[in-house]
Amino acid sequence: MRSRLPALFALALPTSAGLAYLYFAGAPQRFILVNAAALAIGLLFAGLLRAPASMQVRRIVIIVMLAALFLPLVTGPTIDGVNRWLPLGPFQLHSGSLLLPPILALMTHHRNSMAPILLACIFAGLLQPDAAIGFAIVFAAVGLHDVTRDWRLGLVCILGFVAALVMAVRGNPPPQEFVERVLVSAGSFSLAMMSALFLSLVACSFLILRAIPAPRSTRFALAGSLFGFTILSLMNNYPSVLIGYGAAPILGYGLALGLAHTARDEEDEIDKVSASR
Repeated sequence: MRSRLPALFALALPTSAGLAYLYFAGAPQRFILVNAAALAIGLLFAGLLRAPASMQVRRIVIIVMLAALFLPLVTGPTIDGVNRWLPLGPFQLHSGSLLLPPILALMTHHRNSMAPILLACIFAGLLQPDAAIGFAIVFAAVGLHDVTRDWRLGLVCILGFVAALVMAVRGNPPPQEFVERVLVSAGSFSLAMMSALFLSLVACSFLILRAIPAPRSTRFALAGSLFGFTILSLMNNYPSVLIGYGAAPILGYGLALGLAHTARDEEDEIDKVSASR
């Protein structure tokens, strides 16, 4: 269980800072309760889950999650021509931040399929449209390319960036308070709060990059996706993952951190395969 502590801290630090922000910024109590419940579930995911041992089962899980990424196009809701949320009773979960992190966590074991999987995610983002998926994939692909030197992932970076710009122009629903541009909002009433939120994200990224027991490719992909989600939330009206209101990214990264966990010998073997490419 001690090997899971970096993953637990990686999830808990920014989410806890986000809960403090919601409280001091005067967010509705329902927002705080939802994020707190999502954190509790996410910590269970990060602390207990493991990727399936069977390669075939992993492939099936990835295919199911990819299909779910397209599900908002069928189920709605549609807001200003945008379909990027999965309905769950009274809640609407942002499909990209819920599903992309665990997809990235499972891709490590399927080297030849990484580029096609990412392209499928980009296509889903184009249809929704959702620039958050686009930017998260671009920086995840940058991290993966840095580890694997796979030219196909370099191509994904280029195509993903162009697609993300198209998504950003097409999909701009009205901003939602306490969900989007949280760092900017926090800075308007407390520089200390903004600094705490920013440092919590930095700490989260560092723990993912350097401390969690996972292959380098997985760590770089997850940290890159977090950076992509965050940078877009500073530039436009997109969710501030982990620090703003929203259960989806908390559950998504909780799932990813659990699925990314590998034993040291398995981690070393996967990294050897990456280095040999």
